[in-house]
Formats: sequence, structure tokens, C-alpha cells
Amino acid sequence: MTRPRPAISDTDDAALAAWLSERGEPRYRVKQIRHAAAHSTSPGWDGLSDLPLALRSALGDAFRWSSVELETEIASADRETRKALLRLHDGHHIETVLMPHHGERNSVCISTQAGCPMACAFCATGEMGLVRDLSRGEIVDQVRFWQRELGFRGERVSHIVYMGMGEPLRNYGPVMGSVRMLMDPDLFGISPRRITISTCGIVPKMDALAAEGLPINLAVSLHAADDRTRGGIMPVNRKWGVDEVLDASARYVERTKRRLTFEYILLAEVNDSAADAERLAERIRARGRPSMYHVNLIPVNPGPGGFRRPPPERMEAFAQTLEARGIAATVRISKGQDIRAGCGQLKVAEGRAAGEAVPLEVSL
Repeated sequence: MTRPRPAISDTDDAALAAWLSERGEPRYRVKQIRHAAAHSTSPGWDGLSDLPLALRSALGDAFRWSSVELETEIASADRETRKALLRLHDGHHIETVLMPHHGERNSVCISTQAGCPMACAFCATGEMGLVRDLSRGEIVDQVRFWQRELGFRGERVSHIVYMGMGEPLRNYGPVMGSVRMLMDPDLFGISPRRITISTCGIVPKMDALAAEGLPINLAVSLHAADDRTRGGIMPVNRKWGVDEVLDASARYVERTKRRLTFEYILLAEVNDSAADAERLAERIRARGRPSMYHVNLIPVNPGPGGFRRPPPERMEAFAQTLEARGIAATVRISKGQDIRAGCGQLKVAEGRAAGEAVPLEVSL
């Protein structure tokens, strides 16, 4: 297969500057092009009227404007949540979600892999296996896609959550490259305090993230407070058990001084009992500084595994148990369930049909 032109978001400044220099263009064009790529509502190079026509033409010949192309876009019944199916250069697909919040902010949920190797029992993405990692540009261009749509309304993307398809810390380099692009004040200018990375507990990479020195938010998918239960629904627990994940979480809090979120999918008669709540509170408190943790209790969405949601009163009782022990907890209902845009619902018809998917590696 012919190698495609590089996408501009996957081209570093040095390579872009060298390309411009070969054409007698000044260095300042790098910043000009970067700014245009981040802020323009144009669908391509032709719309960048502040660049000379000949340069626009040359850029179009050398670089793709975006590494993703829209296949379909749908909105939830309340017209709030929107989900886009994006096509990659090799024919694979990913999904990304826009979640407006009452005009106050625009959060974008982005994918970091096509598919996911982690095989969590309740997650539709895990059924795909891993198709491949995404590049830095393919991650950033999901934000650019929504940025262009919002730009027509005079709005901007304000928050980023790395909670789409894939395990972000299994694609660490491109993820961190994308974070730095999104933070760059000359590009997207999104505060690191408005960026959240989710992980199912890749302990060495949690420590690496803590060492980055960036005040970004970390959300850890815990989903159980004992190894037997967690191991039954999350294969990653074979490699890093509950205590190891909680210890890494405590190190992250200590190093970054950032409050950490535990994501906890509530599965009826699996992890939702009063004893489960007590055990979770005890194990979090054992790490000290319970006020530095928040537990998001998420009723399971329809998907694989045949799991059911607990009754509302049981979910509230779980939250109250945590609160009574000094740990903030919130029962959250995922938006966009009617378009399968909720937690654990992202999935496209790929896997081995579209390319050799990689199953979960026991070695991780």
C-alpha cells in the first residue's frame, strides 16, 4: 500500500521548518500554519486565505489537512451529546464524542487506539481487540474535528477526556505528544487542569505520568476493591492487582498534588453490595488523605457480559457509605446512551474483519 502523505498534526516543527526552508519560506510560517490548523474552521488548505496561494497548493500536495475523515455523525435524542465515526488513512475507524454541558463547557471524549486490548468484561470496545495504536495527529485531530464544528457557533473545546476507545497509557508516547499539543498556548491553549487521562491501571505508566510534572487529571478505572472480583471483570488485574493500583494512585496524588478520580462501574450483584462499599472505603483510606480522592459511581450501560444496573436506592446507599467515611462519591449517569456514546459503549465493526486485532497480552 502506498504510504499516505503525512498529516500536518503528525509533522513536527523541525520537519515542517525544513520543508518550508526548501521552498524559500520564512521560519515564522511554522507558527502561522500551526495556528491555522488549530483554529481555522476551513475544511482544507484552500481556505487559509492568510497564506499565499502557491504555498497553500504546495502544502496540500505535501501534507494532509487532517488525519481523520468524517464517516457519520449522530446526535442523542436530547440533541446534547454527539458522536462521530471517523475514518483513518488505512480504512480503520474510531469514535469520538462531544459532550456539551449547559453552555458552560464543551467536553470532548477522544480515542487513543482503534479498538482496545484490555478486554474488560462490560466494555464493548474490548470486544474488538486491539486493531492498532493511534498516532499523535490522529488523537489531536479528533479535537480539531469538534473544534471546527464548534467554531461555526463561536464556541471552543474547553475540556478533554482521554476516555474513548483504547487504553491511553498503552499508547504513552503519542498520548503525551497530543497532550502537549493541546496544552500549547499557541495552538489549542487548553489548561492541563481541564485534561483528564483515564487508565485501567497500567502501574509503571501511572508513575511515568506522575513524573511528567504536568497538573493533568488522572482517572483510574478500579471497578472493584478486591482482586477476585476485579480479576473476574478486568484481565489487567492479573498483572497489577488492586493494592498495586491503589499504591500507584497514592504516589500520583503525592507527586502531583492533584485530586484523583476512581471510576467504578456498578454491576448488580457483582460489586455493588454494602460490603463492597465498605471494602472500597477501607482500602482508599488506608492510603491516607481520603479527601484527595473522588469516586465516580457509574451504572453499567447496556453492552457485553449481560450485566445489569443495581436499583437506584442501592447505588445511592453505596455512595452514602463512601461519603460517611470521608470519601467524596457521585452517582453519574452517562450521557448519549441512546446513540451508544456512553461509558463502555464505543465500538466499530472492525476487529479481525478489518485488520488483525491483537488480543490482551497476559504479560501486558
